[in-house]
Amino acid sequence: MPKGYIIGHVTVNDPDVYKDYVSRNTAIFDAHGGTFLVRGGRGDVVEGTLKERHVVIEFPSFDAAMAAYEDPDYQDLIKIRRSASDGDILVVEGT
Repeated sequence: MPKGYIIGHVTVNDPDVYKDYVSRNTAIFDAHGGTFLVRGGRGDVVEGTLKERHVVIEFPSFDAAMAAYEDPDYQDLIKIRRSASDGDILVVEGT
């Protein structure tokens, strides 16, 4: 079965508020079988234009990734993320 991924490209505008979001989202993603493959760190955009921070979370399936994103507790955290950053978030199926 193909895996599911939540991929985020984010520019953080308020690091202190964003830290609260980061500290609280891990337990939600863990509950849906998520594993962080990429969470920040150094990166260079070699083609195109992207945000500053990149996140890739792997899930057992696309449905599990969507369930994590749609989790009511995560939906509450989205408000914190949006207040502290600008970003593009995708849920995709892959291998």
